[in-house]
Amino acid sequence: MFNKLLFFVLLLITTSLTASAQYNWALKSDKDGIKIYTSTVANSKFKALRIECNYQSTLTQMVATLLDLKTRPEWIYHTKSIRLVKQVSPSELFYYSEINLPWPAQNRDFVAHLITTQDENTKVVTMHGPVAPTMVPERDGIVRVKSSLSKWLIFPLSKNEVKVEYTIQLDPGGAIPAWLTNLFASEGPTQSFKALRLQLKKPEYRSASVPFIKNY
Repeated sequence: MFNKLLFFVLLLITTSLTASAQYNWALKSDKDGIKIYTSTVANSKFKALRIECNYQSTLTQMVATLLDLKTRPEWIYHTKSIRLVKQVSPSELFYYSEINLPWPAQNRDFVAHLITTQDENTKVVTMHGPVAPTMVPERDGIVRVKSSLSKWLIFPLSKNEVKVEYTIQLDPGGAIPAWLTNLFASEGPTQSFKALRLQLKKPEYRSASVPFIKNY
């Protein structure tokens, strides 16, 4: 149970990622249509993760779901709180989130600068979220995540199907041993991405409109 909860420290933080060519991905799990890859990272004791899954969804449906901060706790496990810090534009915002972890681990929190773009030709959507660790004051008893690299890529496969590729590498900070963090590299992502599949079926997302995203 503990290792599952620690996974969501990784999954919730969306930050910019350099090209994946530097990684040597190995398939860790393939079930329920969700593929989980891991890779060792030079000069880091924590493994990088890549999660791939196809969804019956339009591009706007998927982006609307991912940008809906208030409902993220419904599908990203063990989010204690999440709030908007600053809305820069429809496609750019800052948000704060705290992740609830069981004793003896301390809760983690982070501030992400979430930026969504779309390629005009391919229609591929990219969501970067570089951390902004000093934008919100740190709180006693909570470990601030200050080092993270991640990226969402959403590829249109047809009018009503997309492929999602999520890649993340980070140091969760504090006293979490790497071997324990790396244990959850299969089951935790599977649970969350299955929950995302259910979230997409809700009426408010099926009919969603995102002004800066064009469907395939």
